[in-house]
Amino acid sequence: MTEAIKLENDPIPTEKLSQLIIDSIQDTKGKKIVRLDLREIPEAPTDFFIICEGDSTTQVRAISENIKQKLREDFGIPPSRSEGIENSKWILVDYFDVVVHIFHPETRSYYELEELWSDAKVTSIAEA
Repeated sequence: MTEAIKLENDPIPTEKLSQLIIDSIQDTKGKKIVRLDLREIPEAPTDFFIICEGDSTTQVRAISENIKQKLREDFGIPPSRSEGIENSKWILVDYFDVVVHIFHPETRSYYELEELWSDAKVTSIAEA
C-alpha cells in the first residue's frame, strides 16, 4: 500500500485520511464506528477499513454523501469508486488506502466484517 494520497502537491497520510472520514461520519450521526488497521496483515486489500452504521437507508446514504462531499470539497480527494447507493443497505466508498463500509444495522450484523478481519487492530470510536 502507499502511505499517502496526493492532496494537491502535499501527501496526506492514510491515518489522517481515516480521521477525516471518521469526522465526516460523526457529522451525520453515524453509529458504532470502528477503524480496522490492516497494515500488518499481508493479504489485506487496503490499509484501513472504517465501518459504521446508520439507523435507516436514508441515513446510510446521507453518511456516504457527506464523506464524499466533505473530502472532495475541503481536501480535493474524490473516491476511486462507490458502490451500493441503489439499495443503501451497505455502501462502500473506496479511497484506495482507506475503504469505508457504511451499513444498515441488519446488513452489518449479517456480514460481520469485524469478525472476518479479526486479526486487525480495532479502534472503536466514541459517538460524538
